Amino acid sequence: MLKFSLGILLMVLPILFPVAGHATPEQVWQKSMDLAQRGQDKQAIGVLEGAMLQSSAPTAWTQRFDVAKRLLTLRREAKLHSEYNTLTMTGNNQYEMLMQGWLQQHPKPEVEDSIMPGLLAAILPGTGHAWLGRWGDAGVAAMLVWPLLILTFWAARRDMGPVTVFFALITAWLWSGTVFSATSLAERGDFEVYYAWWQQMWAASGLPSRPW
Repeated sequence: MLKFSLGILLMVLPILFPVAGHATPEQVWQKSMDLAQRGQDKQAIGVLEGAMLQSSAPTAWTQRFDVAKRLLTLRREAKLHSEYNTLTMTGNNQYEMLMQGWLQQHPKPEVEDSIMPGLLAAILPGTGHAWLGRWGDAGVAAMLVWPLLILTFWAARRDMGPVTVFFALITAWLWSGTVFSATSLAERGDFEVYYAWWQQMWAASGLPSRPW
């Protein structure tokens, strides 16, 4: 009975969980796109790289895998490291040829450095958000920090000791929060601009399916 059960299991497992060596190109593509749609770019890239290594000769599918892998790598670099790059052409891929004309008319968008908003917010609370054009957030940041900053100086001039330390700590905590907020908003805005352009670049390549 045990041998019979093991035999059935060995027959069913390859169907339920096809390994890379036995999966069809269509299955590999669908698997990678499913992972990418869930935001698992690293795993999707690994699936595509494994399929390319299994291929003995270049085909239309390997070209598709190669461009998709490089495009997903760009998205991952932008998401994790705020590195906003464009695709480097290899010159021997039909999907690259479809992109070339589009890239000439739609160069990579310029993104603002997040250092300036963070620096301004560190010097003067609220100015980092104002630099980004977020005047409502700038007002909130100023209202959070400036009153406590004034209270800290007021307590210090009266040698209020522990009260001064308390106000100073709260002020430093809120102030650092506004710096982090300004920097994060700048980075998020940059990513949104880049990602919208990246999606159009993917569509221009003619690759089937959308990993978003």
